[in-house]
Amino acid sequence: MLLSLRLWCLASFVLIAQVVAADFSFTHPGLLHSAADLARLRAAIAAKAEPTFAGFEKLRAHSASRATYVLRGPGEEIGRAPTVNFGEFDADANAAYQNALLWCLTGQRAHAEKAKELVNAWSATLKRVSGADAVLMAGLGPFKFVNAAELLRHTDAGWPEADARRCERLLREAIYPALKDFAPFANGNWDTAAIKTVLAIGVFCNDRAIFERALRYYTDGAGDGRLTHYIINDAGQCQESGRDMPHTQLGLAHLGDACEIAWHQGLDLYGHAQSRLLAGFEYTARYNLGENVPFVETLDRTGKYHHMRIATQGRGNLRPVYEQIYHHYVNRAGLAAPWTQRAAEKLRPEGEARPGADHPGFGTLLYTRSRGEELVARLAAPAAVIARGTPAANTLAWIAVRGATRYTIKRATTPANIFAIVARDVTATHFTDADVTPGTLYTYLVTSTNAAGESPASFATTIAAGLPRPWESADIGAPPTTGGTSFNGRTFTLEAAGTGMTALADQLHFVHQPLAGDGMIVARFVPQVSSQFSQFGVMVRSSLAPDAPAVAVLLAPVSTEDRERPRWRPTLLVRPAPGLAVQTVSAFEPLQAPIVTYGRLMQPCSLRLERRGDTFTAAFSADGQTWTTVGTVTTRLSHGTLIGLAACSHLATLTTTVAFDRVDVGGATPAHP
Repeated sequence: MLLSLRLWCLASFVLIAQVVAADFSFTHPGLLHSAADLARLRAAIAAKAEPTFAGFEKLRAHSASRATYVLRGPGEEIGRAPTVNFGEFDADANAAYQNALLWCLTGQRAHAEKAKELVNAWSATLKRVSGADAVLMAGLGPFKFVNAAELLRHTDAGWPEADARRCERLLREAIYPALKDFAPFANGNWDTAAIKTVLAIGVFCNDRAIFERALRYYTDGAGDGRLTHYIINDAGQCQESGRDMPHTQLGLAHLGDACEIAWHQGLDLYGHAQSRLLAGFEYTARYNLGENVPFVETLDRTGKYHHMRIATQGRGNLRPVYEQIYHHYVNRAGLAAPWTQRAAEKLRPEGEARPGADHPGFGTLLYTRSRGEELVARLAAPAAVIARGTPAANTLAWIAVRGATRYTIKRATTPANIFAIVARDVTATHFTDADVTPGTLYTYLVTSTNAAGESPASFATTIAAGLPRPWESADIGAPPTTGGTSFNGRTFTLEAAGTGMTALADQLHFVHQPLAGDGMIVARFVPQVSSQFSQFGVMVRSSLAPDAPAVAVLLAPVSTEDRERPRWRPTLLVRPAPGLAVQTVSAFEPLQAPIVTYGRLMQPCSLRLERRGDTFTAAFSADGQTWTTVGTVTTRLSHGTLIGLAACSHLATLTTTVAFDRVDVGGATPAHP
């Protein structure tokens, strides 16, 4: 019954999303540069207004800005580690972006022709992104590439729509697959690069689901690149502050680019989490200008990067990323940014951003503006509506909409899906719905309002008010950080700490239901996982006691000489009686590509655990159709046992985020919504 409920909810979610999307549209051009931006820049250049004109001269003098630039590509593949057309693509992406920008600023058609030549050449050829650093390969140069395409498509550059559609295919089929799950296995600048480029792809391709995916990761992702995971506290310390200054500034700059895109789409991502991004820039600018800043010992979300003190490597080497942030927070938002201002003034006029295509550069030209509030062309739909459910209430939070004065929340109860208003005139960007029935699935839409009217609705968000019966969740063995489970009608998401199944006692998070007699559980892991030491899978146990008899098949990493590339394999474990050590019954061969590449779990895979009397059989499947036995064990567990999903981070102070869908329990008590 749970399976049929899951499938019904998925179908209804898709229907709702389609209905909402019909009223939604993107603003174009709407990536780093809007039509109003370009008009402002053209006027400043014509008047030779400083410092904008000095910034323009920096751009115009750059070698990649020439209309005579010679194409270095194309190729069918681009990659990092190993290198495949890496330098060629990034150089061409720089030239495409800078020529497209100069076309918009000068009206010189030779620049438009050069940008079209570069974009068309790669769009016709490129098929894949490869290498251990594929996320960076796809997240850096392609960001400039898609910005060039956006400018060509939405000006009178004479770019045929057929060419633009071919560029869309390149972005969807070659670039996006490398970025769609971001990079929770790496330092945060990988994640932040992926976020901004996924946002850009969503806008250029007019794909709201892709756009929404990036916004949700920015605000609520599992990895180091989520805003509040990258800038770890209100003081502004960053996840990479203990690594080095170049990477820290790079990660911050990516977040700023994501905010600028969102701004042009009517969303105030800059202001998210009490303008946490500004705190990160102020902290980093102050330190790089020679001042002392506070630092707390930190372990990142992967569990691999532990920093005891702030880094000195690269200190004082300011990257050209500060003008954008200074002009937004001071001249748009009216806030103080003294250290960011000093950094911007020291670099002014900002030139190119080295190395390669790491970020756009030329910020003095692009972002210098006078003080004053910008007009909002139209009211945007709220975005990244994040829902949390408990039996007592559902809480919602979303990104603020520029120009909105209040919000309206609409709710439907699955499976009826008839929306009714549950709150009007909400002035905050969060709402608590306490009128819920425990275990029930609810779908929410949020609209923004001002004197001009009401916006399109947000993307639909579904959450259960606590877990549907008979599911329950519990921490076993008192992990030092509390875990939890949420369910959205399709996916169970576990937030789990603990050390796992250890020799004499377990420490993990367990979401479970009763199992009377024989039965089976099947679950599919949904990539990716944050802690790279995580253990997770399916389990049957006799009770919630830490030393209870239990059988589990878990996906777990096996350390290698290279900590960045562990081997992952399904393993069958058993504790045959209370107080006895856990035994490894059997282990599957280490998983290979495409499920695991370069030590990272990249593709979905399924686990199954079946009980028949005292015999337990574990199996693994790459596709959910063809199953391979991991092992079989015979052990006596009392009837009336518990069956479910288990996870732990294997980290003392941090949780991991693990998601499962296609969860089905056979032979158990039927599930009811």
